Amino acid sequence: MTHFTLKQCSDLLQSKKISATELAQEYLQQIEQRNPDINAIITTNKELTLKEAQAADERLSAGNASVLTGVPMVYKDIFCQQGWRSACASRMLDNFISPYTATVVRHLQDENMVTIGRANMDEFAMGSTTESSFYGATKNPWDKERIPGGSSGGSAAAVAARLTPAALGSDTGGSIRQPAAHCGITGIKPTYGTVSRFGMVAYASSFDQAGPMAQTAEDCALLLNAMTGFDPNDSTSLQREKEDYTRDLSQPLQGLKIGLPKEYFGDGCDGEVQKNVQAAIELLKKQGVEFIEVSLPNTELCIPAYYVLASAEASTNLSRYDGVRYGYRTEQFRDLEEMYSKTRAEGFGEEVKRRIMMGTYVLSHGYYDAYYVKAQKLRRMIADDFQKAFTQCDALLTPVAPTVAPQLNSLAHDPVQMYLSDIYTLSLNLAGLPGLSMPAGFVGHLPVGVQIIGNHFAEAKILRIAHQFQQHSDWHTQSPV
Repeated sequence: MTHFTLKQCSDLLQSKKISATELAQEYLQQIEQRNPDINAIITTNKELTLKEAQAADERLSAGNASVLTGVPMVYKDIFCQQGWRSACASRMLDNFISPYTATVVRHLQDENMVTIGRANMDEFAMGSTTESSFYGATKNPWDKERIPGGSSGGSAAAVAARLTPAALGSDTGGSIRQPAAHCGITGIKPTYGTVSRFGMVAYASSFDQAGPMAQTAEDCALLLNAMTGFDPNDSTSLQREKEDYTRDLSQPLQGLKIGLPKEYFGDGCDGEVQKNVQAAIELLKKQGVEFIEVSLPNTELCIPAYYVLASAEASTNLSRYDGVRYGYRTEQFRDLEEMYSKTRAEGFGEEVKRRIMMGTYVLSHGYYDAYYVKAQKLRRMIADDFQKAFTQCDALLTPVAPTVAPQLNSLAHDPVQMYLSDIYTLSLNLAGLPGLSMPAGFVGHLPVGVQIIGNHFAEAKILRIAHQFQQHSDWHTQSPV
């Protein structure tokens, strides 16, 4: 039962072959049995889950259910959800029960999806391994000695381990796509501004974007249909007409032109990973896709530009955690200044402190022009590179990560190596573009992902490419359990 895709779960519910309550209970049982080994889910609430499932059953019985009604869902711990602990996997918010619900979560709740848990993550989404969580590291279901990726590693691991048919993640520099690749599932980061950020705890506000994670591109398209839309509570939300992201899934790929950025296929990418990417290219060629070489010449500048800008925004966003209004507060202090410093020293983990310090440094007097302003200029150059490439092709195809999932603790004490692992993903966040990771093979027993990149608002196109690829391959059906 728990190996079904979101669409298959929906079909069972619509045909009355199973109730939402029965389905929720089945997944809760699987979480209880399997989750202790991987630590993908950090919060469950059976009472709230069954209450939502009962409401979904009533809607199903009334005959006015949507395709998502009654389907179980897991939310990354970065999304506020009324009545649930929303801690961002941090000691700083360990006691925070959200009084309101994030807009994107509310959109899915309006469809009567059933919340079955909250997913582990890197603290405040700062990391690429899901090892910086206050609640302990998440393990990769394919190999429990390896990371699941991050920062949405809990969401990815939960889908891969079949603890949920779908999960919500967030992507600031690859945090949906990289863990999706390492865990052998599908995940998409939409165009910046298409999904509301209201109620999603901010890491870097001009980069953060929520997106769905599931077994298939079709599942992700169904979720995006409900998730997107203008939100007056989010100043970066875009006013656009709603669209059906499933509309082109069945269309063949004949005549599409896909670019291969030469900078993504160099010596930095593991040879075995490249073999799997090349095999995916050959499969798409058989479906009529034409491939051309393109160039993104400023690719090597993505990492320094991203970590200057994202850290600067993080240092500003996290200044609100001072122990005064909510969250953790140190127990012993002599004055207000000591309360601030001890609260932050005790409440934040090492990686969060590192990024706050970097961000404060680049924003400080004497360094703002030298670092922050230059990084903003580089951001524009990187975005322009993509626009030039899209004059030659319909989409781009690249690896998602230069290697398969690394060993646990192998990057924990080497932050520079951890930052370098995002080399193929974070440029999209700098440019605000949509990108999708889909399973495309294995190196040994470890999954490999391929990234499909589209121009702004081209989600339907890249979902179509992924869906047609999945109609001619079975990598997305493979499971570690």
